[in-house]
Amino acid sequence: MGYIRVLTAAVITVMPMMFGMAMMTPAQAQSGMTCEQLWYERNAIYAAKGYCFKTQRARNVFGRGCFPPYGKLTPAEQRRVNNIEQWEVYQGCR
Repeated sequence: MGYIRVLTAAVITVMPMMFGMAMMTPAQAQSGMTCEQLWYERNAIYAAKGYCFKTQRARNVFGRGCFPPYGKLTPAEQRRVNNIEQWEVYQGCR
């Protein structure tokens, strides 16, 4: 069974290179996102953490469900949100 893991790892590593699709960093992925996609991505992080949205737009998309930890993010999640916000400013979304 170990050879299957090795083969799978090799395929996962080589296939993207064969098609010129190296793994994209989050920043590269965000650079190709629209303002709407960036907004959704950022707010989905908060929604997953039970944030109580105040805008009608966000409530329509994510609902009114508030639950603990009420939008409190981990340091990694906060960095991700900060990065998305920077892209929103860079692209003129905010």
